[in-house]
Amino acid sequence: MTTAVILAYLGIGLMIGLSGIGSAIGVSIGGKATLGALKKNEEAFGSYMLLSALPGTQGLYGFAGFFIVNGRLAEIAELSVLQGGMVFAAGLALGLVGLMSGIKQGEVSAHGIEGIGSGYDVFGKTMVLAVFPELYAIVAFAATFLISAGL
Repeated sequence: MTTAVILAYLGIGLMIGLSGIGSAIGVSIGGKATLGALKKNEEAFGSYMLLSALPGTQGLYGFAGFFIVNGRLAEIAELSVLQGGMVFAAGLALGLVGLMSGIKQGEVSAHGIEGIGSGYDVFGKTMVLAVFPELYAIVAFAATFLISAGL
């Protein structure tokens, strides 16, 4: 196995793994807040669930990035070290951004869940604020797409 192939598959692994971990942590943060808020206000479970699920998208960006990069790699007969490094860089970037944005989105969502549980009407405002960390995962996904186009 060549260095280029090792770099590429390490990048793909980081892309999927780190963004998936970010989603798992983020939805768990929202889930924990939901369990606490349910003790105060059971009727708002639908709002809690939607806010808790938001960080799950980061893992999807990692998975979509895999499909984009993997499809492009299948077209390349001989992978160069530069191309392997490009895939590694894209995977590391998307993975790290997905990890952090998933965690931070989970924290924003959790605070909104706590507010709703306390009787405040903050669902819409929380949705808007929770989308901000997602923007960076979208930017990292777009960068992955652009990097794969340059392979």
